[in-house]
Amino acid sequence: MDIYAELLKESRDHNLKIGSVESLTAGMFASFVAGVSGASASFLGGLVTYDPMVKTKLADVAQKTIDDYGIVSKQVATEMAEGGLKALDADMVLSCTGNAGPTVQDDKEPVGAVYIACSIRGETVSKRLLLEGDRNEIRRKTCDEMATLGISCIKSLDNC
Repeated sequence: MDIYAELLKESRDHNLKIGSVESLTAGMFASFVAGVSGASASFLGGLVTYDPMVKTKLADVAQKTIDDYGIVSKQVATEMAEGGLKALDADMVLSCTGNAGPTVQDDKEPVGAVYIACSIRGETVSKRLLLEGDRNEIRRKTCDEMATLGISCIKSLDNC
């Protein structure tokens, strides 16, 4: 089964409405999810927060968090996911921020450094990735990792 179809099946099975807040992937994750037949049963939509100002306005990321930790950070990914819950009125939100290249950004994180987060039912988990490939390979791998994290978070509900 396709990883995005599996994510949607798990979300439907657990009666969860899900969404995304994306930076480096610029809506690619939402597009992959929406490409699965029946996605509208559980996928609400996503926010593309490519620019820092949009992260603060749409996803409620604190400017202080960006200033203190940088755009490419665990803290920003976490706030993106948590802010997305409120903005989308979702049960679970997956987020990502990172450097897909081709050069090192102001944050000093290397090309391929990505942070993803999943916020679900009052818990947020995040993960740092160091991905290889060209710009679009890094973006695609980020989407796959987001889906995998989402599935893991949903399945962890069964252990509660």
